[in-house]
Amino acid sequence: MSVSQNHNKFLSLRQKYQTFTYQSYSFAVNNDVLEAVFTFKLTDDIIFSPLIKIPSRKFYDFDSLSASLLKNLVFHIGMVELISYWKAACPPRLIIQPHTLTDEQVLFWKKLYFNGLGEFFYLNGISATQDEFMDIVSEGEGLQAEHTIMNQEAVMVPVGGGKDSVVTLELLKEQGDKVIPMAMNPREAVVRTIENAGFTMEDTMVVERKLDKKLLELNGRGFLNGHTPFSALLAFVTSLTAVLSGVKYIALSNESSANESTVPGSNINHQYSKSFEFEEDFSNYLSRFVTPDVHYFSFLRPLNELQIGFLFSLFSQHHFSFRSCNVGSKTDSWCGQCPKCLFTRIILGSFMGDDKLKAIFGKELFDDPTLKPVFDELTGAADVKPFECVGTPDEVNAALSYIARNSKTPLPALLTGFPYEKFSANSLLTLLSAFNEDHRLPEKYLTLLKTGLKKIAFS
Repeated sequence: MSVSQNHNKFLSLRQKYQTFTYQSYSFAVNNDVLEAVFTFKLTDDIIFSPLIKIPSRKFYDFDSLSASLLKNLVFHIGMVELISYWKAACPPRLIIQPHTLTDEQVLFWKKLYFNGLGEFFYLNGISATQDEFMDIVSEGEGLQAEHTIMNQEAVMVPVGGGKDSVVTLELLKEQGDKVIPMAMNPREAVVRTIENAGFTMEDTMVVERKLDKKLLELNGRGFLNGHTPFSALLAFVTSLTAVLSGVKYIALSNESSANESTVPGSNINHQYSKSFEFEEDFSNYLSRFVTPDVHYFSFLRPLNELQIGFLFSLFSQHHFSFRSCNVGSKTDSWCGQCPKCLFTRIILGSFMGDDKLKAIFGKELFDDPTLKPVFDELTGAADVKPFECVGTPDEVNAALSYIARNSKTPLPALLTGFPYEKFSANSLLTLLSAFNEDHRLPEKYLTLLKTGLKKIAFS
């Protein structure tokens, strides 16, 4: 379907479905599992009931947590979860029935929905502004932020199964505090990452998220579909598990590259909810309206993709077990055709041998000429970057320039014709010595990260 057809569909659905309602949420602890259920309504016949489950762990305290704080946290998880369902028809009016939101809260949510759906709007040809795309009306009692006791000397690390969370886990293991992995709907690569880092799944905060199947049915009937800000959902869910366990620090693995727009010259960013802008907005919101006692930050924010790639190359126990390919996620494989696969091959190519990388991906990706369009998107030769969690063209070109200069001739298909002479021979070294000062790392974790960076010795 063309962009114009999608836009017409958007207009038609938006006219037909004028209102979306967050009706209610409920939660209870049954058989040592905290279960929360949300109810969203598009029409009387289209009602969604997604849920999350949090199995008990020895470090949780389900009983002593303030009931009002638990309500607040669960309600806010529903505020993010509803995005997946609202976008099916994009009704212009959103009614929040469980609780009243202040004007400041409404501004936060409108910004998150609008920017978090930037890719969705762009790919569907939807023209909208942050002020006009949705009105939010709220009802019910207000909720107040409150303090809670955070008494575990530990740091939580969400694990996604890719190279970034590997680096965070391994570097944080070297400090004195306890590290607790966290995983939502853990797939095989996530479990391997956790176990290869020396933890067990019983040591891990596990959250089970279940989408309502009606959403998939609507997609099959031609309703709108597309990318949503999953990391924003993760932010609120990890805040809940942090409070349940008394763990103050949540250490994400989002790098500085996540701040760059996917579409140059715009605010459209596939990684918006991984950006520093969202990290700051969320942290301020959490402190003002939920609890000021959780510290949410990205441990890798000062770093770029090349620095993370170098550090990952040091942890050989993870080299054949990690996965970053979304296409192959259901089969626990690298598809060898997507931007994530090629980007990962490029970034690691400066620090790991060709034979090993060929064994990891199952083939030499640089020998595949069908990947040229993806190659052009990654290098900036195309107008738009891939809508994937990939690094900047500067990082890609620095890595490719180094690889091409140090490759045997003849060059592989993708590197043939790559203008590596345009890029400084020192560009890789320059990026490996960079440090982004826009971050929220507590001092002790900043010191630990800088100590980890001393591992980078490259020539």
